[in-house]
Amino acid sequence: MMAMCMKYTKDEDKALLILNDGFLKVFQKLGSFRHEGSLEGWIRRLVYHTLADFYKKENTYIKFIQFDMPDHLEVTASPSDDLQFQDLIRLLDKIPVRSAEVFRLFAIEGYSHDEISLKLQISTGTSKWHLSNAREKLRTILVHESHARTNTL
Repeated sequence: MMAMCMKYTKDEDKALLILNDGFLKVFQKLGSFRHEGSLEGWIRRLVYHTLADFYKKENTYIKFIQFDMPDHLEVTASPSDDLQFQDLIRLLDKIPVRSAEVFRLFAIEGYSHDEISLKLQISTGTSKWHLSNAREKLRTILVHESHARTNTL
């Protein structure tokens, strides 16, 4: 869970604060765990939501997607154009389900490709392909939305 928090904050103190709040929620809601999935997945989901809540409350931005834009496409961005957490989740709904799932596990939840391959019963290479595919699809959507926004102004 700490690795997932560190993936977003890059600040150990913030990550520990988020992790502590996350585990507080885990202990408070332990009675609501229905044994329908793994306990680890349930805990990871609670910590993940705590992470999202932290960034909403602090009104800061999560910057964990790095795209290499092709040279022929120039997209201008201001700090207000940064992706917020909910914007990313909205974008993930627009790409193929399996690629979105691998992207969430890798970029958001901090799983390695080896862990993803075991969890989803796919090869490590397939996991890497899905991550690459998700990034490409997200890049395309962002470029398209940026051009649409520019053309409406």
